[in-house]
Amino acid sequence: MKIPYNRPHLNNKELKNISDAHSRWWLAGDGYYTKKCHEWFEKKFGANKALLTTSCSAAMDIMTILANIEKGDEVIMPSFTFSSTANSVVLRGGTPVFVDIRHDTLNIDENLIEEAITSKTKAIFVVHYAGVGCEMDTIKRIAKRHKLLVLEDAAQGFSARYKGKQLGTIGDVGAMSFHETKNITSGEGGVLFVNKAKYAERAEIIREKGTNRSKFYRGEIDKYTWVDMGSSFLPSEIISAFLYAQLTGSKKIIRKRLYIWKDYQKRLMYLEKKAYLRLPVTPVTTEHNGHIFYILLDDQKTRNELMTYLKGRGILAPFHYIPLHSSPAGRKFGRYVGRMDNTNKVSSTLIRLPLFYDLKQSEIDFIVKSIENFFK
Repeated sequence: MKIPYNRPHLNNKELKNISDAHSRWWLAGDGYYTKKCHEWFEKKFGANKALLTTSCSAAMDIMTILANIEKGDEVIMPSFTFSSTANSVVLRGGTPVFVDIRHDTLNIDENLIEEAITSKTKAIFVVHYAGVGCEMDTIKRIAKRHKLLVLEDAAQGFSARYKGKQLGTIGDVGAMSFHETKNITSGEGGVLFVNKAKYAERAEIIREKGTNRSKFYRGEIDKYTWVDMGSSFLPSEIISAFLYAQLTGSKKIIRKRLYIWKDYQKRLMYLEKKAYLRLPVTPVTTEHNGHIFYILLDDQKTRNELMTYLKGRGILAPFHYIPLHSSPAGRKFGRYVGRMDNTNKVSSTLIRLPLFYDLKQSEIDFIVKSIENFFK
């Protein structure tokens, strides 16, 4: 048996939409399907404005331009995240300032943020790990007290909520991913959520190569021109058509992923009670989306041995992030504040179990049984 970590689910509408996009003779960005996606997010997620991008990384690049991050500015973020979070700051000349994560949710520890704030701090960059929301009320209060922006890396947060609000729509701006590894995919792709109306027009301009072409397409001006910095952040209609098919089938995908997540949790709970491993924690304030089911082991040796054991049985169960604060680029471009005990521990002891829509019950059974056999 060979069980991959991830396999994207296709609902058979993707190719139909792509063919339809082709027949409309508009394959560049902001055509029929891009607009359909924008409308979907604004209606379903309650976003002030949604703008599709070529990737979540691109959306975060727009976010840091909107935040006016410049040389010498600092942005506080967790070290336990993907490089794109920090890159978006570094590309503007800013400095990522890393702090530790919470022991339970693996999200940024909101109690450590104020210690890291200096006169150079411009924003707080939160990361909703595994689709579990950060403690946003506390973080927003800190930001308001120190006049900082709140940027949301909700790459893993599709259809997940904090106190009823969709992740990515709570801070000033947010970004989400549709990479192949995410619950909803377009291969590569992302979306920018502009949650404050005052940023909406500039976000459009930055996304359209620094021009006001979007206003021209809407008939608001008779010609467009270069008015601000920007780049080509628009996905093609082919990508948008694919994504729209995924969005319209997203309820079924999320429902199945949550079933698998809960099945893992229920069946591995007794191993947690025996102190062999630790399972994910989801606070009552959050509604996660079944994006990642991870287990935490006692030490790196046990983690590596379990990974090797599972691989030998045809099960791909990878670890996750190497801490940014200790990476070569992290040491070069950023700095960290305080101890990073939780970040270091989690990075060396976490395993992600296979979780995707088409994972069969027999495969779930085999994965669980294999973990049980390892501890026996």
